[in-house]
Amino acid sequence: MTADLAQFTSLKLKAEGHVTYGDNNRGRILGRGNVGTEDSTTIEHVLYVEGLQRSLLSISQLCDKGYNVNFEANTCTISNETSRKVLYKNVWL
Repeated sequence: MTADLAQFTSLKLKAEGHVTYGDNNRGRILGRGNVGTEDSTTIEHVLYVEGLQRSLLSISQLCDKGYNVNFEANTCTISNETSRKVLYKNVWL
């Protein structure tokens, strides 16, 4: 889920209820769509949530869809199980 409209390659706006955060605050779901870039695989059924401060990604859902997710000291890499192509790589300090 994300609140960043720029992330979506397609988006269907439709009020779908709320998500509840760990602190029991709620965010309104305003739509659902696909995110990605021309260089990466599309992630489908991403929620557009009002006021979300950070984009959230479900690792278990990615693994269920056939992606490999690898965490190392300062890096997270998401790759396609069949082609082993790196779809996303984030380095943080």
